[in-house]
Amino acid sequence: MTILMVFDFDHTVVDDNSDTWVIKCLPGQTLPDSVTNSYRKGHWTEYMGRVMNHIGDQKISHDSIRSVMETIPFTAGMTDLLTFISENKNTIDCIVISDSNTMFIEWILKASGLQTAVDQVFTNPAKFNESGYMEVQCYHSHDCQKCPINLCKRRVLELYLSKQADEGVEYERIFYVGDGGNDFCPTACLREHDAVMPRKGYTLEKLLARLEAQEGSTSPLAKVIVWSSGADILQELKASI
Repeated sequence: MTILMVFDFDHTVVDDNSDTWVIKCLPGQTLPDSVTNSYRKGHWTEYMGRVMNHIGDQKISHDSIRSVMETIPFTAGMTDLLTFISENKNTIDCIVISDSNTMFIEWILKASGLQTAVDQVFTNPAKFNESGYMEVQCYHSHDCQKCPINLCKRRVLELYLSKQADEGVEYERIFYVGDGGNDFCPTACLREHDAVMPRKGYTLEKLLARLEAQEGSTSPLAKVIVWSSGADILQELKASI
């Protein structure tokens, strides 16, 4: 019996949005209006493809992009939390489910030396093509009407838990840590003794509070524990071990 920690990445593990942080590698750190105005709600990954095409057009090197990504700040207390998880892998499994991409997350975790804390990352695949441009693909297709077209985090978590169960791994408690609207759907996977941990002041906390206030609404079964720093999460985690 072990504990599962599930993390969002942007504005959760790191204290910014990795997809918008990459713009810092551009001259003037700005995108042209033609790219900025091309975003359509629910189609973020396609938009990021256009962002990375523009960065490629500017002949920004791979190393320059990576160097910029490695400067993104971690959320307060998060490095201590991830260090604790990496030191207790016999009792804690840890996964990341994110709408960022494989390259950004890998670069950021490796630069901090914290990659050993994370067992698996579920995010949009990214690679550099033959022309030197980064390509970002959708993680999967799904039929959930509540989530962006490229990623339903509930579906990812359900499949992960099912595969773990097939291998004889049952989790005593699951902590889901996130901040955004797309972190609401996976809370449906959680049980009464699990915990959904929304970041204070962010969209997920507001969604959960609004649901709780509505009569007849279906709130998550899990306990809601609001956090402001990684220290809050670490305190809850230690209390469960």
